[in-house]
Amino acid sequence: MFFDEEIEIVRPDLPRGRFRFVLFDFDGTLSLIREGWPQVMIPMMVAVLRETGTSESDAELTAAVEEFVMRLNGRQTIYQMMHLAEEVRRRGGQPLEPLAYKHRYHDLLLARIGGRLSDLESGRAKPEDWTVPGSHELLEHLRRRGLTLYLASGTDVGYVRREAELLGLSEYFGERIHGALDDYQSFSKKMIIERILKENNLHGSELLGFGDGFVEIKEIKQVGGVAVAVASDEERRRGVHAWKRDRLVRAGADLVIPEYRRHERLLAFLMNEVSP
Repeated sequence: MFFDEEIEIVRPDLPRGRFRFVLFDFDGTLSLIREGWPQVMIPMMVAVLRETGTSESDAELTAAVEEFVMRLNGRQTIYQMMHLAEEVRRRGGQPLEPLAYKHRYHDLLLARIGGRLSDLESGRAKPEDWTVPGSHELLEHLRRRGLTLYLASGTDVGYVRREAELLGLSEYFGERIHGALDDYQSFSKKMIIERILKENNLHGSELLGFGDGFVEIKEIKQVGGVAVAVASDEERRRGVHAWKRDRLVRAGADLVIPEYRRHERLLAFLMNEVSP
């Protein structure tokens, strides 16, 4: 059912009005700097698998890679690279270390997004040019309501902090910005969620989460939180991306939105100030 033309309620009986903490994913949920990253990662991985001498067609390899890349979206990038190494080995090849694949991917991605970063640094681009529409307004309204905001990303924490600063988002999170580490076992979104609950004596229904990846939606739901799927069309900057929406609903999303243009209506519903 739809509460609003841009707010789809998947679970009408979701708990509302109890939230104290909010967890955000970064890429695709707030930041659009890395828009198009699958078009970098997937062809890179297909090229790696092609080197094994497999008889699979490019279409078959692309489909296989796309499946695990998007299934692992939201986890640290290294997990996608670890799976790539497994796929190379399964085809009889000798894989590089996953970290080497990760560095190759980052180099290719930087070639795609370097101009965006430079434009933001120089002021040629505004933060609003590279954020999901309505992001700053949503975060400001949440802060005014007294909620504590956390950011957790599968992207390396150094990149996340730099890009959040360029986008004018750091002030909403302070020191509560988390991302991937070289010691990948020392960070996960699940670990951040568990820490938030434990340190603040929270019940799951007091945690609200926003994300565009399968992982964060699933992890929020597993602790009893409310998960808002941001199924944004990152290229067009408007409207729901149908494939992303369906996948996030399967992950357990309670609500689906395209962006945050209707953030006031969204928050009024989540805070139990209006009825569906």
